[in-house]
Amino acid sequence: MRITGVLAAAAVALTSASPLAAHGNDDALAAFAALFEESAIVSGPELVDCRLSGGAVTVCYKITVVPGETVKAGPWCPRTITDGPEVSGIWFDDGKVYNADGAFVANLPEFYGDPTWQLHDPATGHVFVTDNQIACEAAARPDVDPAYRNHCVECLTSYIDPGLTRTYIVPIAPVEAGEPQRLGEAGGAGLAFDGIMLGPPAPVEAILGSHTLAPFDDCGGHVNPHVGYHYHAVTDCQIQIAAPNAHAPLIGIALDGVSIYGQLNADGSTPERLDVCRGHTSEALGYHYHVSGPGDNQIIGCHSHQIGCVSDDPDRPCDATQRRPPPPR
Repeated sequence: MRITGVLAAAAVALTSASPLAAHGNDDALAAFAALFEESAIVSGPELVDCRLSGGAVTVCYKITVVPGETVKAGPWCPRTITDGPEVSGIWFDDGKVYNADGAFVANLPEFYGDPTWQLHDPATGHVFVTDNQIACEAAARPDVDPAYRNHCVECLTSYIDPGLTRTYIVPIAPVEAGEPQRLGEAGGAGLAFDGIMLGPPAPVEAILGSHTLAPFDDCGGHVNPHVGYHYHAVTDCQIQIAAPNAHAPLIGIALDGVSIYGQLNADGSTPERLDVCRGHTSEALGYHYHVSGPGDNQIIGCHSHQIGCVSDDPDRPCDATQRRPPPPR
């Protein structure tokens, strides 16, 4: 979804080389609010005091969202080995995106060179799917229940904890960190403008190590009942806000307050001189990130600045020096 006009102007304001705070907090807040889909917002945005991961005390945006109710999620797992890509999700491997359809499931022993893979009944072609919430939660955890090995793991949005919200607190002006900050499991890279988390890399090795497959939908997302629907890749589904000079579109805000842009510029060219976090500086937009390709299983590489907070408690003050343990995957 590409947006121009008022929101594009807000994008320019949000990502100008001069910090928004220099234009006044009211202007900063209005520009930030204009970027988000209203139906995703529970409360905010507002400005609050916050302590970032490196100990800096500053002013942050605070916004509370519903993680998944505003998107049409799925499909993920095929039901038979004859099911095509139109009723199946996708899978990432070695930088490539594959249709996780019935044929892919049937070919897993050859694809991974491991005859232990057997996600379907050879007699019927039926695919073994976690088709209820108990099965989903037993399989979608680091220590997969042995009963759900060799299953396609699918969790539905209806399994998301009732009343779950996610509150993001990010600095209005990025604050330098001494070294790159790794992406946390709880907050990932940041927040898309539809209220969905731009997640950390999916734990593909752990998933495959249990002979399970946890496909993403065509938008690069899937469900964790405790976190909600979230993205592990950026495709063409996310809200995209046009940027000036044929630059890649704006697609989200990182937890360190740095803007996140698409992978490619409008002319299809690849941004140059990206650092380890996939960031660089331009005269018009200042320092900003560009997302990786959908098959790379990392939206950005890291955070180059001090990060704020993500919480399921909207009343929790932000002290990012006190990191909470991550939720189950």
